[in-house]
Amino acid sequence: MSSPSSQSSSVLVVQLTDSHLFAEADGTLLGMPTRASLDAVVERVLIEQPAIDLVLATGDLSQDGSVESYQAFRDASDRLNAPARWIPGNHDEPREMSIAAQDSDFLEPVIDIGNWRITLLDSAVSGAVPGFLQDGQLQLLAQALSEAPQRHHLVCLHHHPVPIGAAWMAPIGLRNPEALFEVLERFPHVRGLLWGHVHQAFDQTVNGLRLLASPSTCIQFAPDSVDFGLDAVAPGYRWLRLHEDGQLETGVSRIDPDLFDVDINGAGY
Repeated sequence: MSSPSSQSSSVLVVQLTDSHLFAEADGTLLGMPTRASLDAVVERVLIEQPAIDLVLATGDLSQDGSVESYQAFRDASDRLNAPARWIPGNHDEPREMSIAAQDSDFLEPVIDIGNWRITLLDSAVSGAVPGFLQDGQLQLLAQALSEAPQRHHLVCLHHHPVPIGAAWMAPIGLRNPEALFEVLERFPHVRGLLWGHVHQAFDQTVNGLRLLASPSTCIQFAPDSVDFGLDAVAPGYRWLRLHEDGQLETGVSRIDPDLFDVDINGAGY
């Protein structure tokens, strides 16, 4: 656990998710050069968010699981000059990720920042696309929440724990969401639940809990789709302003839509 920012009226968090980088600098995913698109998103962040307190990378940093791809992500996000935390997604390789994260605290799962505690959960299952929170992750969450009742809490994972309206993604979300919510419901000071994986913006509030998903820094999935499909909207990121009183402000920002073309007829990835 560490505290990169002292108590203040608010802290600014930037989420970068689903970058799908390759070992090769020019690697593409359905026509999208993923390193170039990440760089463009980082450029947008630098313009729009001059004082970042924390960067959250919520999975699928890599497409091929190579050390080189994680190092490329590290190099790109280092430009934001802020502490960072990473969690794996279904495309990630934990061993290679940990090699690239050496000499850093990127993989520490709990961080206190301002008047908040952020807990990052590993929902990835080796060799599988859907997610699952093992008992150890649920215990980590319960401990992190119970030990800081005076703080507001944001919980992060890769896989979506609620339906997002895309039928084809329903089988590849979190397989045990009831276990997650059973823990969360015991702690009313949890203000937000944030994830990646779905390559689209999502924002709902249920029983006072803010449920948030975010655009990918590369390709975007078509919302409310029965089958796999891509959206022509541009890559982007989410910012979150975490206020001392527990209020959570957030928004999504995207790069210039004319910067990149994507194979909108792509059948999968």
